[in-house]
Amino acid sequence: MSVESVYCGGDFDCIVVGAGHAGCEAAHAVARMGLSVALLTQSVEAIALMPCNPSVGGPAKGHVVAEIDALGGLMGYAADMSFVQMRTLNTGKGPAVQALRAQTDKRLYQQTVREVLEKTPNIRIVQGSVVEIVVEAGQVKGVRTHTGTLYLAKTVIVTTGTYMESKVIIGSSTVASGPNGLLPSYGLAANLRALGFSLGRLKTGTPPRIHRRSIAFDRMEEQRGDEGYIRFSRRSVRLDPVQLSSWLTYTTAATQEIIRANLHRSPLYAGLIAGRGPRYCPSIEDKVVRFADKERHQIFLEPEGYDTAEVYVQGFSTSLPEDVQVSMLRSVIGLEQAEMIRPGYAIEYDFIDPTQLTLALESKMYEGLFFAGQINGSSGYEEAAGQGLWAGINAGARATGRPPFILLRSEAYLGVLIDDLVTKGTGEPYRLMTSRAEHRLLLRFDNAEARLLPKGVEAGVVASRELARLRQDEETVIHWKEYLEQRKVSPQESGLEHTTTAAALLRRPEITWGELMRVAPELAEVVVHLAQRIAIEVKYAGYIARQCDVVERFQRLESKAIPQGVVYSEISGISLEAREKLAHVQPRSYGQASRISGVSPADIAVLMVYLEKPHG
Repeated sequence: MSVESVYCGGDFDCIVVGAGHAGCEAAHAVARMGLSVALLTQSVEAIALMPCNPSVGGPAKGHVVAEIDALGGLMGYAADMSFVQMRTLNTGKGPAVQALRAQTDKRLYQQTVREVLEKTPNIRIVQGSVVEIVVEAGQVKGVRTHTGTLYLAKTVIVTTGTYMESKVIIGSSTVASGPNGLLPSYGLAANLRALGFSLGRLKTGTPPRIHRRSIAFDRMEEQRGDEGYIRFSRRSVRLDPVQLSSWLTYTTAATQEIIRANLHRSPLYAGLIAGRGPRYCPSIEDKVVRFADKERHQIFLEPEGYDTAEVYVQGFSTSLPEDVQVSMLRSVIGLEQAEMIRPGYAIEYDFIDPTQLTLALESKMYEGLFFAGQINGSSGYEEAAGQGLWAGINAGARATGRPPFILLRSEAYLGVLIDDLVTKGTGEPYRLMTSRAEHRLLLRFDNAEARLLPKGVEAGVVASRELARLRQDEETVIHWKEYLEQRKVSPQESGLEHTTTAAALLRRPEITWGELMRVAPELAEVVVHLAQRIAIEVKYAGYIARQCDVVERFQRLESKAIPQGVVYSEISGISLEAREKLAHVQPRSYGQASRISGVSPADIAVLMVYLEKPHG
């Protein structure tokens, strides 16, 4: 295709299409690598928009935020600078699933991200709607906007989120719209299909927002933030942030009666919604149908910011007509007088099949063309941001001739996320969970920097000076772990029959770091974030060692590369389904091949024998 145009808006190392969470992280990563980037968005006011919930983090998602921060990304810093409440979740469970969750001021979050982007050298923000990816001879050349303006680049990252051919559905009303009443993206989906990409249709939704003054908080359970200043990012500094409470309430039998009586008016059950919705975040009407035996469902009321009366009704996603939504809300305990500001809605949008991408999130058909975020079939701000960061680093690597940036499943939740998407694909909005990570005890929130910061320095997105600080932290961890193994604790101190060590005492299920400090008060000098990590690594040393052994065996398969260009149809000993799946995904290693749905261990064994014997 010719790149002639009436007007050229510029020539860049990278163009990022879309300025949601994926696009912002992608542009920021490319710019930190010293490369020029144009960030194109349909609305500058929508940069880093949080169109659904006001939260960042939680199990698995919070781990991703910590990993993004360890790689120099934006999300953790922005959450720290805008949170209205911060809590550590799953404190009663094991360390692998404990993570921070922030309730943020949505506008302040956007303002923080936009300010960082505007102050970052090498980023040019442009308002415009991209309708065409320009390619020549299998190589991306740039993009064209709806006004005909051409932007040239060595690489392009598409991060259109839920905007591509999107429509918003409330009851029987269907409107061409993006989230929050913003413009949808038209033209790009048809262009991608013309380029040979396979696209699908997904659906997600959001609950109504209500006015704070109409809530009877005295009938609900208050949910306070954690005391003390805890944070995602070492880079954030915020003095005495004011924390706002969230509130827990419940639906009633009346709620279920209203929903059942109006199911025929639900676009979900009336067949007006074609896209597949998220399994792990169902609408309230879907909950009532699927969990008919449950008498009530939890509802959390979350403030949307310091300077707004809007309250997010978490757990109440719906696309029922407005009159039904009001009735439903007023059947919830404490919401009898609820004033609805914005109705809930469903949104349908186009996405690409992510198995068309390499592990670098680069198109297998067009060199230099990357995709990140909800266009790849994922759900959630955190999953989008993580993909954006990953694609940004890889676009920068492609532009400068460096090798791809790939993290294994054993190295990061980001590795799990990307591998799941490009290897297995998805037929519904993909949500990352701790259960998806086989090695989650090694991928904890507290050790994200130790795992990934050196890789960030190597990739060029983290300043090398950070290594000195990390090295000092690592020396501190090693010192105190050795100290605990050697520090004797007498029966008088421990209440046990025999002398033991502080480490052995800490490994007892009932002993916490705080209780150990009563026996060994010198531990008070260990800074909090390192104390948590030391305690976990000492207490769970046996489990961690066993998981490291498993990872070592796993990496043998991961390190055995499969040559590109294998003609799987010629391998007669492999099942027909496996041959088709292997040919479609084109795995880079035996490990990746083993995770493809429909490929059995027997297929892998045959493949290894076939590829390792000489072919004359």
